[in-house]
Amino acid sequence: MQSSRRYYVSGMVQGVGYRHFVAWTAERLEVTGFTRNLRDGRVEVYAIGTAESLAALRAELERGPRAARVERVSEEQAGLEPRWAQGFSVEFDD
Repeated sequence: MQSSRRYYVSGMVQGVGYRHFVAWTAERLEVTGFTRNLRDGRVEVYAIGTAESLAALRAELERGPRAARVERVSEEQAGLEPRWAQGFSVEFDD
């Protein structure tokens, strides 16, 4: 069963390839949705997947790519948005 979550990642996560790391990881885990930088320095991730794939994604978000320094990942329930159910994208505006 598919569910959706929104994650907000804090730390040194902009300008270090974090969004592309998220996109690659999401595709590998068969998670759909998007990621984008926020003006406050965080990265937002909206994800649709199974409970298992979302748990695996969260673990990877906490780790991040080598150049990043993740301080915190907050998670919240999110409504299922069908327009994000077909693939995973890196968005460029907030």
